[in-house]
Amino acid sequence: MAEDTASGRRVGVRVTPAGLRAVRGGEPWLFDGSITSATPPDLPSGSVAIVFDDRRRVAGVGLWDPDSPIRVKMLHGGGSVTVDAAFWLTRLRAALERRRSLIDDPDTTAWRWVHGENDGLPGLVVDRYADTLVIKCYTAAWVPHLDDVLAALVDLGAPERIVIRHSRRIGEAFPYADGETVRGAAPTGPVVFRERGLTMAADVVSGHKTGHFLDQRDNRALVRSAAEGCRVLDVFSATGGFALAAAAGGATSVHLVDVSQPALDTAMANLARNRHISGVAACDVATTRGDAFAVLERFAADGREYDLVILDPPSFAQNAASVPNALEAYERLARLGIRLTAEGGTLVQASCSSRVDVDQLAEALRLATRGTGRRVRERRRTAHPIDHPIGFAQGGYLKALYVEVAASVAGTKN
Repeated sequence: MAEDTASGRRVGVRVTPAGLRAVRGGEPWLFDGSITSATPPDLPSGSVAIVFDDRRRVAGVGLWDPDSPIRVKMLHGGGSVTVDAAFWLTRLRAALERRRSLIDDPDTTAWRWVHGENDGLPGLVVDRYADTLVIKCYTAAWVPHLDDVLAALVDLGAPERIVIRHSRRIGEAFPYADGETVRGAAPTGPVVFRERGLTMAADVVSGHKTGHFLDQRDNRALVRSAAEGCRVLDVFSATGGFALAAAAGGATSVHLVDVSQPALDTAMANLARNRHISGVAACDVATTRGDAFAVLERFAADGREYDLVILDPPSFAQNAASVPNALEAYERLARLGIRLTAEGGTLVQASCSSRVDVDQLAEALRLATRGTGRRVRERRRTAHPIDHPIGFAQGGYLKALYVEVAASVAGTKN
């Protein structure tokens, strides 16, 4: 594939002073508005882009993406580099070594190998589930380089199979169907893996993202450590990772809420896989399918209470313009969660919106106490796990707040 596509072609790129500062500062994105000229201008996606400074020196190298406002996905800043099979092998080996402590844990067999821009590979994600690798491409710029990337993954990781996923936006430009197995035998069902000693499974062919939310692994472990004797509410439960962790940690009951019945079915299957664990076997499990806000309103009206409430919604802020509405949604969600948390209980409020920082999330949670007769005391903040490194300013998206919920002191303003 690589020899007769864009991988051997080069486009020379001239940029504005601001664009040059971004390249020299290690930014992974060069936007179309920062480009003053591209020669030749009509090369296909995946061509190697050479960015020049005002003295015709090479300032950086990236992948050309003419169909995206992020016109160049930067691979290297500070001079020239050869983009070939050896380059991908070196970059993938470095990413692997950053995760060595996690890889060497025999109780965890699922982890993120490549975290896109944060590992110097913009628009590319590689997750490992036991002996299966799942590649997720977010840009067609990777198409000319896939053969070399696949060869490097096989060389370094020796997987049993490799499955390709890609975003709908680039579907027509992609040579493989979404969910296609490109090495080894196609999976006949969910791929089973272990996380901190718990057995789970991921639908790597048609599940959301690559099949599982690996980034919440550390928070699931914290929930497990805090769940003994608790009544637990897991909202936006997805594949049930938090509910399973709580049950394994000794929760007396877990109640899962999600809008997707297939997700709830997967969650129940994951709980069933761990019935040999005494805590899981003894835990009472209930599920409710529906819109989380509507379900929580109903639960609050019914006077329900839980000792541990986990709120892990999808991103509410898809762009900068949506941030105000997102903050309102986080505040509304937190207010419902506070109402449902028993006095002295714990509320976990998570966010995967990169445009909402942890202080904004904390302020939304504080504002949510108004009118509830409750107050919150922050106990802990968490961020990214080791296999989801933050390599640039916009690379941090995950955050979670752990707060104790208590009755308001008379006369105290929230």
